[in-house]
Amino acid sequence: MSRSVITSLFKLSSVTSRVPAARPSVQKTFVLAGNRTLNSQTISEITAKEKQLTGQDEPVPDGPTAQAQKNANQPINSKVISDVTQGERNITGMDGPVAGGPAAFTQSVASSKSKPIPDHTGKLDSDTISAVNSAEKDLTGLDQPIGGGPTAQAQRHANEPINKDNLHDITEGEKLVTGADGPLKGGPTATAQSELTKSRK
Repeated sequence: MSRSVITSLFKLSSVTSRVPAARPSVQKTFVLAGNRTLNSQTISEITAKEKQLTGQDEPVPDGPTAQAQKNANQPINSKVISDVTQGERNITGMDGPVAGGPAAFTQSVASSKSKPIPDHTGKLDSDTISAVNSAEKDLTGLDQPIGGGPTAQAQRHANEPINKDNLHDITEGEKLVTGADGPLKGGPTATAQSELTKSRK
């Protein structure tokens, strides 16, 4: 009888140990799939890498950018990497991808476990507020944002489009922590303005 109890407990523990393990794997797959999409920002980076190789202002027909655009908004898989690599070969004449080139960059995005390139929304979203907070930390040397400071001001306008009104509030918060008459180069206000500029490209 004791053997039967032990066997039952063993079966129960085996089933229990398998159930929670299934959840993270499903969730992880979902997150990675969302992060490995060939979106406009990733294509822009591929274009920048291509320009470094060609020295030209515009992408080359059948080059890596053109190949990437054919797969726009698709998950970055082996086919996409192969197409971008072929496009790179078309402009370099080399057998394989160049270190730091468009194909190498695309491969790095595909293998990355975190979102490599944030979407520039032009809003005070979580990424932008985090960047504002980081810029505030650089000014204050403190781990936590200051009440009424630039991060606090940005959080008041969370998910709003960046405009002159919330930039003014962020500037006022920045002046509060710096004592300066206006925003500093590379500071919280400049960081928010930079996000707005990137979203318009």
